[in-house]
Amino acid sequence: MKKTLIALISFIILLFSGVQCTFFEERLEKAFKPPYILDLPGIQTRGTIRVAVDNNSTSYYIYRGRRMGYEFELIRDLGKNLGVQVEYLVISDIEQAFQALEEGRADLIAMNLESSPERNSRVSFTHYLGTMSTVVVGKTGSQQPTTWEKIGKDTVYVRKGAVYEKQLLAIKDSLQMGFVVSVSDEHEETLIDQIADGKIKWTVADRNIAKANQTYYPGLDASLKVSEDGAISWALRKNSPKLLNAVNVWLAEKKKKFVPELYAKYFLSPRNSFFRANSPFSSLGGKKISVFDDMIRNAAEELGWDWRLLAALVYKESGFDTTAVSYAGAEGLLQLMPVTLQRFGVTDPNDPVQSLSGGVRYLQYLDKFWRERVPDSKERIRFILASYNIGQGHVEDAWRLTMKYGKNTRSWKDVSLFLNLKSDPEYYRDPIVRSGFAKGHIAVNYVRDVLSLFESYKTLVEP
Repeated sequence: MKKTLIALISFIILLFSGVQCTFFEERLEKAFKPPYILDLPGIQTRGTIRVAVDNNSTSYYIYRGRRMGYEFELIRDLGKNLGVQVEYLVISDIEQAFQALEEGRADLIAMNLESSPERNSRVSFTHYLGTMSTVVVGKTGSQQPTTWEKIGKDTVYVRKGAVYEKQLLAIKDSLQMGFVVSVSDEHEETLIDQIADGKIKWTVADRNIAKANQTYYPGLDASLKVSEDGAISWALRKNSPKLLNAVNVWLAEKKKKFVPELYAKYFLSPRNSFFRANSPFSSLGGKKISVFDDMIRNAAEELGWDWRLLAALVYKESGFDTTAVSYAGAEGLLQLMPVTLQRFGVTDPNDPVQSLSGGVRYLQYLDKFWRERVPDSKERIRFILASYNIGQGHVEDAWRLTMKYGKNTRSWKDVSLFLNLKSDPEYYRDPIVRSGFAKGHIAVNYVRDVLSLFESYKTLVEP
């Protein structure tokens, strides 16, 4: 009996440990995982700063192929100031943005954040960018402003992770009100859309967002304040003091003129905001990038590309202007030079069909040229784009230099290093260099810009 009992207990212990071991290991690993550390020098060495932003009518969106938004333009300027490129991470859930920051997937959260004891324990806040008040948004159906009594025992829907829930609960307790606060995964603007459609009655939003949406939905009321103006800032990891200082120095300078001008552009021009948000060529109001989307889709099928990549290339080349002519004489949507137009049978460069067709044939030629040397298609795209910009001869020179110095000729990272060096006499006078001097850094930046725009299109525009 005793042996049986011991065996049973041993079995239970083994069974429990086998099932639970992974669980406890995961919990312990999470609890004792060292914090992610990367400050400004590391970010500058990497060459990119990763920024979490929101996708709404004032923060970050695509309009007629162009990236726009208050936070987008601010961060783009900050990137130039720091000497790095920007990777935009669209994260609507605020808690997920904090997690991305802590895990190193983001270096900065560029959202309108108010500080709180809980947030202060997790992140460092920049100097304030401005102030924000929150308001109840509803569709009252009368000229009378919204009051707490009108809300009564209704449900007020609020965005998950925002300060709105705590603000409403404090009001509910202090005024002894009977309304219900329901936390939603949806963004403020999506909740406002639901109010306009009659699906819900009330939500809470930043007053600036509410005012912008009143230009789209005339029946909205946003007169009832939930909180008075409070300072709003961006957030960084606590172990990034050099980045924090650099951002604060940049902010101090930009708040003199640049920030007020951007604020006026996105928050004080409701007519412009309305057209940008409701245009069929906006990632907010439609699914199109340009009037040439169907043509670009067909052309991209011939290439085997994601159509949004070809659209990014077209935007970079011409801004979707069929009459565009460069200083060097390149013409049309894909800015083909006269010799290329003739080579690939384009008789009218202003004809979008001909321009796209000729450009596709040129891209197919470049793809064939690099295929054996760079088998990986994702890497090869970079070689193709650089060749399209500066000419395949200069990229091939960089490829030869890469081979000479024992680096990886199939890696754009290695080849682009030598393309950058083609303005240095030590390299462009090398006997293996056949095309001579080139401002290779322009082509390297060109590749980066096209692929960055492509990533934005992938995030914000449906395939």
